[in-house]
Amino acid sequence: MVEWSRVARRIRVPLGFAFAVLYFWLARPSWRSLAFGAVLIIPGLVIRALASGHVRKNEALAMSGPYAYTRNPLYLGSLLIGIGFAFAARSWWVGVVLIAMFFAIYVPVIRSEEAFLRERFPEFEAYAKAVPRMIPRLTPAFRDQAAGGFSMNLYLKHREYNALLGAVGMTAGLIVKMNFLAN
Repeated sequence: MVEWSRVARRIRVPLGFAFAVLYFWLARPSWRSLAFGAVLIIPGLVIRALASGHVRKNEALAMSGPYAYTRNPLYLGSLLIGIGFAFAARSWWVGVVLIAMFFAIYVPVIRSEEAFLRERFPEFEAYAKAVPRMIPRLTPAFRDQAAGGFSMNLYLKHREYNALLGAVGMTAGLIVKMNFLAN
């Protein structure tokens, strides 16, 4: 399993681009499906943006902002974005592939990252007991850190704006397909 998590980590981005091609081929968007998808896409983008402004990779264990609610807000945001785009596509095949990719690629990566964090940060064990892996708590695990320090510099350093640009590009592609390439 350790070997697969290394492979999964390496292939997740290229596989994402390959999935995008399949996605556009299978997508049958409508204005209603785009609006319904946006209900999940927009919060997913906000969660990712907030999380990226709190994480100091390999320097400190992120426990503030969204990390006070879920250990994996970046993946939660990505999952919401993916589900939103699956609804926007109006293709059950897209949903099936999305779920398969999540379990085959992201679950092993999450486990691998958590193993790394356990080794690197002694406080991770207590954090993991207080904060769920994916489904967020309703209240922050650590009140004093729930609001703590969003950094626009970190957001920019992690280039999280690329998620927003990608979502805008995908939406534009769906609109083009819907209006100009429809059967």
